[in-house]
Amino acid sequence: MEEKLQYKIDLTDKVPFHNNALFCVGTGRMNLALRKEYHDQLKKVQEEIHFSYIRGHGLLCDDMAVYHTYEEDGEIKVEYNFTYIDLVFDDYLSMGLKPFVELGFMPEALASGTQTVFYWKGNVTPPSDYKKWADLIKGLVHHLMDRYGREEVVTWPFEVWNEPNLPGFWKGADMEEYFHLYEVTAKALKECDSRIRAGGPAICGVDDRRWLTCFLKHCTENKVPLDFVTRHAYATDAPDRDGHYEYQSLREPKAFMDELRESRRIIDSFSEYEGMEMHITEFNTSYTPRNPIHDTNLNAAYTARLLSEMGDVCASYSYWTFGDVFEETGVAYTPFSGCFGLLANGMIPKPTYYAFSFFKNLKETAIARSEHFVITMDEKGGISGTCWNPVEGNEDKDITLEFSLNLSKGDYMLVTKLVDENTCNPLRAWTNMGTPAYLNKEHLDLLLECARPQVDIKQIRVMDDATVFEIPLSSNGLCYFEIQQIDPKADRGFRPERIRGAI
Repeated sequence: MEEKLQYKIDLTDKVPFHNNALFCVGTGRMNLALRKEYHDQLKKVQEEIHFSYIRGHGLLCDDMAVYHTYEEDGEIKVEYNFTYIDLVFDDYLSMGLKPFVELGFMPEALASGTQTVFYWKGNVTPPSDYKKWADLIKGLVHHLMDRYGREEVVTWPFEVWNEPNLPGFWKGADMEEYFHLYEVTAKALKECDSRIRAGGPAICGVDDRRWLTCFLKHCTENKVPLDFVTRHAYATDAPDRDGHYEYQSLREPKAFMDELRESRRIIDSFSEYEGMEMHITEFNTSYTPRNPIHDTNLNAAYTARLLSEMGDVCASYSYWTFGDVFEETGVAYTPFSGCFGLLANGMIPKPTYYAFSFFKNLKETAIARSEHFVITMDEKGGISGTCWNPVEGNEDKDITLEFSLNLSKGDYMLVTKLVDENTCNPLRAWTNMGTPAYLNKEHLDLLLECARPQVDIKQIRVMDDATVFEIPLSSNGLCYFEIQQIDPKADRGFRPERIRGAI
């Protein structure tokens, strides 16, 4: 089934569009940042896309070796070791990334219980001593200020914990206990510098009305510092498990956005917090790192649709995650394992990598937007746009977008970069190889070749006030395009019409 959609684009129009796609990106736990493959993946992402902030779990877990106790003169004393945090943050900052600091999980020596989460066993119980927890937070912040400068550290957001409304991430999903943790932590941060920005509750789209409303009410009634609100958003339902993998259906993009609008409405219903920044500190299609959807063209097209809308209600939305060096459920058995990353291990860009690359190249002002595209223009009249066609299920639904633009007379170059199941699909290539679990150099080279957009350049000559061009999108297609005015100047004797393939 194919459908043609026609749009008349007025270059003088301006439409709402807040492109915050590159504000923040997610990462696996902090300790993974000490590995070479992690560093190499992040370096590639930063060189080609360049996010501003990065957020991940486990900053205070025991594998970061921060919190220690020892006995001296019959007394148990505490000491801190920030060596690994320094190594990680130094590397981030060297690549132009600021930490979006998630404070968690609990050091074992400070924990009130033994409950843990993930393969790497992050402790998710409250502190046994809240004063010692507050001292740890203040010790951390003072160290960061000493190392990186007070004026730098106050530009880093600090988020308290991760998904405390889920019993797996906070013992018993105890709401009142989390409110106490947040209050103690936020006040400790403000003691270090009143300009430090503290936020929460970092909930994951479950029982949003109760948790978010009660959290804001608690902060209001108890005069608890709050500078921004955080939550997470995923677009799939309960998973169906099959071996190492979990399969889920996508919700309609409108349902995903309605959930965020409800959070926005709740925040704005408090006069003290009306208009306060709401940061989505994790989002993706599926919330499990075992869902193959993350490796697909469907994921790319669907994510592009979300990127075009999330800025309407959110200050930022952090894709979870930049790469597949990630071990929440253990070490992946294969290079395409359904993990969250924009890059598969082996430095292979997945189709969704290009959704962010394309949004990076959009211009300052949006002139048109729909459920299938966004078109922007810069101050010099350069036009760029991104379009998408997510189709879940086995039935194909191809579309052609026909754009009519009122360009001035002259010659133009139309550049398109296409990512779809036929042109940029390393998952299919790997499947056709026989799904090798361990890639050799030949496999890797072939997959990298199969993970590139198809680039095409056409010349358009505008003779009147209207120019029409088409962008066909097969199911789960994603395309970036640019229109630039050019001044053709052929070398003496160069006749393209006499050269096969030149026109």
